[in-house]
Amino acid sequence: MATNATSFTSPLATIKYGAVPVPPQLEYALEIVANASIWQILITLLAVAVAYDQIRYILNKGSIVGPAMKVPFIGPFLESVNPKFEEYHAKWLSGPLSCVSVFHKFVVIASTRDMARKVFNSPAFVKPCVVDVAHKLLGADNWVFLDGKAHVDFRKGLNGLFTRRALEIYLPGQEEVYNRYFKSFVEISKAANMKPVPWMTQFREIITAVSCRTFVGHYLGDEAVKKIADDYYLITEALELVNFPIIIPFTKTWYGKKAADMVLAEFSRCAAKSKIRMAAGGEPNCIMDAWVVEMIASKKWRDAEEAGNTEGLTKPTHVLRDFTDYEIAQTVFTFLFASQDATSSAATWLFQIMAQRPDVLDRVRAENLATRNGNPDAPVNLEQLESMSYTRAVVRELLRYRPPVLMVPYVAKKPFPITDTYTAPKGSMVIPSTYLALRDPEVYQNPDVFDPERYYTGDAEVKGAKNYLVFGTGPHYCIGQHYAQMNLCLFLGKASLQLEWEHHATPLSEEIQVFATIFPKDHCPLVVKERKW
Repeated sequence: MATNATSFTSPLATIKYGAVPVPPQLEYALEIVANASIWQILITLLAVAVAYDQIRYILNKGSIVGPAMKVPFIGPFLESVNPKFEEYHAKWLSGPLSCVSVFHKFVVIASTRDMARKVFNSPAFVKPCVVDVAHKLLGADNWVFLDGKAHVDFRKGLNGLFTRRALEIYLPGQEEVYNRYFKSFVEISKAANMKPVPWMTQFREIITAVSCRTFVGHYLGDEAVKKIADDYYLITEALELVNFPIIIPFTKTWYGKKAADMVLAEFSRCAAKSKIRMAAGGEPNCIMDAWVVEMIASKKWRDAEEAGNTEGLTKPTHVLRDFTDYEIAQTVFTFLFASQDATSSAATWLFQIMAQRPDVLDRVRAENLATRNGNPDAPVNLEQLESMSYTRAVVRELLRYRPPVLMVPYVAKKPFPITDTYTAPKGSMVIPSTYLALRDPEVYQNPDVFDPERYYTGDAEVKGAKNYLVFGTGPHYCIGQHYAQMNLCLFLGKASLQLEWEHHATPLSEEIQVFATIFPKDHCPLVVKERKW
């Protein structure tokens, strides 16, 4: 029986007996492999993988600043899970270009004004990428991921939503939300027996409410607005710079996806209602309405043009196609995504800094009262809002002093020669930072001091034109930057007239927490009272 048994001896073990001649050196190597245990093979493969990971990192790093060696595979993952502003700041200060490598992502950080502007203004080489999971939350076909001509054309169709005429339409809704929430602020402090409580979550909720009112009007009920405000931080968590690229149940990305789906479903219902109301001749009072009106006008033009008779019609500035309810919801959701965390950050710091600088707050209050002809409850129109130059200077300085958006992730579409001596590899993340440009001592005297005068009577507006990267620059600059600043002016002006507040400083008040944007680590403890006139 033994002589008839089938042999299962490894070919490697008997290769020297084969017909093919084998060089002695290769024969020796094959003998080692053939006689190695499974653990020896696994350890060898691991060593090869580690070596490959290190060599790839060193080649990608080239001449720019960065760790000499990479922690195998994961890189500084643990530090990235709980990002610290001080670590980011140290990285920016380390050089105009620096790098890290986390898992499969090689990241190039552009820290100076000129390096950041180079990235922002190089659409041929880079495109916005947010993070891996963003496509799953926002939709892979979302307009923010479009590139080149497709992005330009889509963006043109949105420009009409942020004109002065459009912004005027949105103001009454914003006033309504602020009036209601400022009353609730007073009640919150009363319920706390006038003891300080952290206010950051309140600012996140009020900003969500005013954003929803601006974007989708009254099509969304108060209960749905509250649900979105409560759950939106789950979306923010899911879109952190370092996260699992796949959605695993009960992880941050999973909860974020559920929250995003909820918002998209609510906004889709709003879009359907807006189409019905605008088709019936209703007056637009939110961004969704304004967009649907442009679609209706575009369809009328297309139909007339097809019929060969456009007499009496004015061709729209940009002829739009008809968008589905979901496409409208998806686009409006990106407006919420772009504005929510950044404006919440700015609102939180505004209240904290105004409490610290009562001299500044008094001037804001006086300007707003004078603009309203002495009536603190009077609404304002856009022209009046734009006329308040000191309030605007305070907002501009706040955004410089505490810029909500510190970094904007891009991905290199092809090798990107960012300098004469360094080329970012294809597929790498290239992240311009705004912080150092906004703290440049050659442009801003005493840059670490909050000083609205630099925008009110000083030359910061002109001198710092290239440094003011708060809203980016280039083809992907923030389309709603004028709206965002006017909204903050309205928020601060109305708060100064309707409220009084005290900030109770803690050792963490000036420490910065990074959560997509930046917040005080103690979340801004306040006591809020109604202002009596």
